[in-house]
Amino acid sequence: MSRRCQVTGIGPVSGNHVSHAHNRRKRRFLPNLQKKRMWVQELNRFVTVKLSANAVKTVSKNGTSVIAKLVRENKIKAR
Repeated sequence: MSRRCQVTGIGPVSGNHVSHAHNRRKRRFLPNLQKKRMWVQELNRFVTVKLSANAVKTVSKNGTSVIAKLVRENKIKAR
């Protein structure tokens, strides 16, 4: 599976390592992904999703309706 949040779509971005001598070389910034098993009330079952830490906070605040919508559209597999 790719390193991408299933709700927000955030993925790796590129940048530079910058040394003390100001030498630059390429690097990747990876998102802080968490694999969560969440109860989705609208579907009346558990769904395993891969979310960024920011998306976990957003889902816990606003509810799981976004996850239910993505499962219904077959963008997230419900196990």
